[in-house]
This record gives sequence, structure tokens and C-alpha cells, in this order.
Amino acid sequence: MTAASPERGGPGVAGIAAAGAGVAQPAALADKQAITEVLHAYCLYLDKMDLDALAGLFTPGCVVDYGPEERFRSDGSAGLRRDLERMWRWARTFHLLGNVSIALSGDEAEATSSVLAWHERPDKTTATMMGQYHDRLLRHEGRWRIDRRRQVLQGNDAGFDVNINRFERMAPPERRSERSG
Repeated sequence: MTAASPERGGPGVAGIAAAGAGVAQPAALADKQAITEVLHAYCLYLDKMDLDALAGLFTPGCVVDYGPEERFRSDGSAGLRRDLERMWRWARTFHLLGNVSIALSGDEAEATSSVLAWHERPDKTTATMMGQYHDRLLRHEGRWRIDRRRQVLQGNDAGFDVNINRFERMAPPERRSERSG
């Protein structure tokens, strides 16, 4: 696992520093903008419940992992479309995406983004969660699509009780007094 790996939170400081070491190339900037638009479109389509458009953001053979239970794992864009029908249980949702980090490698990219998601039930009670999407994207048929997605949960209010993959923080460093004592 490298500092740039999705398991560590995305491209990370090393990837960002390396990207800033030279002059940004127009093609790389265009790719990063296109990828960012795919990530934002996911939130928009999910909130609108336009599952056909949402499925079109993924490769046909994608693998999506929202949580440790089998019901939160989807294989293929058609399977993802079917599985996300569970979101109809919410009367309304709002997904806000930010902190997008992208590392490009030809026709592949690794992206990490933060999400704040608000959900309202038909009885007007709400549930909110904060987390991250860890994505692998491919240029597929001339456009960027998500090929692998893993969501992790960093926090939630008492109303959110969905079993999402838990975010793992790094272990704290040893305390100096413990080493010298």
C-alpha cells in the first residue's frame, strides 16, 4: 500500500506534490475536470433517482462496495442500477461532494472524494452521514467511467443506521514519554 493508494485515502500529499512539481498539461487538466464531473454527476443522479443515467457513469463490469453486507455490493452497472432501487425508501436525499483528489495514469485514474449525504424518510425523520468514495476510473469508449468504487463511513448522526464500510484511521504515533520512560 503506497501513500497514493485508495486504501490510504487517495492520491495523498505525495501525489499532489508531484503533480504540482511541473506545469500542468492541458490534457491532464481536461481529464481531471471530466473525472470530477463524473463524480458530481453521480450525486446529482442519485438525488434525482435517475438510475439509468447513474448506471451510465460506471463501466459495464464495475464492482461497487458500499458495505460489508452482501446487499451493499454490486457487480456490473446493471446490477448497481437494480441494487440502488433501495434508495427509493428515502423521500429525499442530498449528496454533497468535495475534496476531490485524482491521480492519472494514462487511461486509468484513482480518485478519492468526500461526501456529505442527507436523507429524509417519508415520516420526515432524517439521517446524515459523512464519508469518502475511493474510485478507480477507466477511459471507456472515449469517456471516463467508474470501474471500482468503495465507500467508507467517517461519521454519522443517530438517524443513520446503514452498515457502511468503516473508515480506518492511522494508528497514533507512540508518545515520546512512553519511549523514554
